[in-house]
Amino acid sequence: MEPVKPHILLCEDDTNLGMVLKNYLELNDYNVTLERDGKLGLAAFQREKFDLCLLDVMMPNMDGFTLAEEIRDVNPDVPLFFLSAKTMKDDIIQGYKLGADDYITKPFDSEVLLHKIKAILKRNEELHREEVNAEYDLGRYHFNPRLRELIIDGKTQTLSPKENELLKMLSEYKNDLLSREIALKKIWGSDTYFNGRSMDVYIAKLRKYLKEDPSIEIVNIHGNGFRLVVTE
Repeated sequence: MEPVKPHILLCEDDTNLGMVLKNYLELNDYNVTLERDGKLGLAAFQREKFDLCLLDVMMPNMDGFTLAEEIRDVNPDVPLFFLSAKTMKDDIIQGYKLGADDYITKPFDSEVLLHKIKAILKRNEELHREEVNAEYDLGRYHFNPRLRELIIDGKTQTLSPKENELLKMLSEYKNDLLSREIALKKIWGSDTYFNGRSMDVYIAKLRKYLKEDPSIEIVNIHGNGFRLVVTE
């Protein structure tokens, strides 16, 4: 039986670029659904299962940022890349705040994009395959990484894979320093500036989840990393 090809949603309103990129990815063993505006992209995402999304930012009917928000409401974990001619810092940061795994500015090298896609899919596969046996008691919280569950007073918060991996690493380093570089390289694959901004967004989410117990705090150690401080 042939292995199932990863399924990619490509939303690109430039007809020529869209077809060239679709054909290139299909030649490299990916199944690609091409849509030419955001509304059609959303309909496709709701209709089918995708392993990764490539979204142009500037599209008719629904722009890529709005589409990303809609996709994240349906599936917060699917890898998501923005393709954009918008190179302003604020646009790039907005992309990462929306949970992008990468923000690729046009024009770009298709071969480099291909390797980035391979890397993120491989890393996600390894994250999902990894057996997580340890469980953690953090103040009033119980954290089960295998089930991705953070429980307090009978209430359960299901974590996304990246939230789960980040809290697991913080728990392993409880009351000690978790280096930004170590966390970024393990979870995001590299310690670039933009991956660092993405991690800061996830740290903010974890702080929100943990706020019901004042004995727990995620402390920012400026320039070095974070400490999950649990006061016994």
